[in-house]
Amino acid sequence: MTTRRQFLQLTGISSLGMVLGGCGTPIGEDIVGTLTMPLNEKLESWIFRPQKLVPEFSPSQIEPKALIVNTFRNTPIIPPDEYRLIIDGEVNQPLSLKLTEIQALPLTSMIIRHVCVEGWAAIVQWGGVRLRELIAIAQPKPSVKYVYFTSADGYYSSWDIASAVHPQTLMAYQKNGEPLPIENGAPLRLAAPIKLGYKQSKWVTRITLVSQLFRYRGYWEDMGYEWFAGI
Repeated sequence: MTTRRQFLQLTGISSLGMVLGGCGTPIGEDIVGTLTMPLNEKLESWIFRPQKLVPEFSPSQIEPKALIVNTFRNTPIIPPDEYRLIIDGEVNQPLSLKLTEIQALPLTSMIIRHVCVEGWAAIVQWGGVRLRELIAIAQPKPSVKYVYFTSADGYYSSWDIASAVHPQTLMAYQKNGEPLPIENGAPLRLAAPIKLGYKQSKWVTRITLVSQLFRYRGYWEDMGYEWFAGI
């Protein structure tokens, strides 16, 4: 049976196929990204299985030095006691959560491979709260189809709701069993084995649930990178 990854490779629309070796330059970003994005989204959404778990790794396979730090702008420094996560949009219960309130929720830990569009990967243990638990507390309206993530450094991205509520999509505050380092996105970052690295926003301060995508879909996505970016 053909796997999702094999299917994308056969059809020539894999996430890595639209970029050069580095994270910086999409191939023909003004044309290729615009023309292929709708097709990519439909195919990847169709293939994606919202509840299927991605195989995880053992503690002995963790690569503590393999996770490369990519910066967008200046690294924001957010004192943990001043941090607030806003969850708003099309919800019945908007939230403003302290880090301690998030950490009081059930801890989920997973050892997964983080894959960057540059071509490198790292096996990392992330610990945090399942995003779907936070979304459930906010009581999203039935119309919600997308989730926007805004970061303290101005970075932004958007996901489909099915990927956001996948069991292995975390809002992480731990890395390899220790408090999440600032350079890796502390106090809170996205971590999931189902998306490429540029979709896993760091320093997340706001999560907005919406029924339609805005004109601006994401920092890299708006420059031609694939929107769905599934693995």
